[in-house]
Amino acid sequence: MASAASDEIDILEKAKRLLAEDYVPSEDEDYMNERQRAYFRMLLIEWKRSIHSAAGQTLQSLADGPIREADLTDRASSETDWGIELRTRDRQRKLVAKIDSALRRLDEGEYGYCEVTGDPIGLRRLIARPVATMTVEAQEAHERREKISRDD
Repeated sequence: MASAASDEIDILEKAKRLLAEDYVPSEDEDYMNERQRAYFRMLLIEWKRSIHSAAGQTLQSLADGPIREADLTDRASSETDWGIELRTRDRQRKLVAKIDSALRRLDEGEYGYCEVTGDPIGLRRLIARPVATMTVEAQEAHERREKISRDD
């Protein structure tokens, strides 16, 4: 585990060296060139790091002690807040798996290309959703098929 974190730090440092402070991928460059891959790697690693940090804070809050509200309404409100917080952390745990998958695709040279069509996903979509695996069109078709099968 410590080795994986150390490897991530090394990779992040390499990515930062490749990029200027204000670099943002542009349509004028070759798609998924080395700088763009470094940019998305850094973005994904930082996102994952922030999720782990938030999860650590939640765990610390849980370890600090149980809810001790005297008033039943206050206690119910606190329990509801904790329930929401824990559901959020669970969604973020699933997001970490998607981030790891995106990092793996970066390593394999598949990042930025649709898993269905093989077409470029596009920089604007990847900047908005760095874990995207499909083009907008392929995603919409997938969601239509999913909705139809749900309605049956």
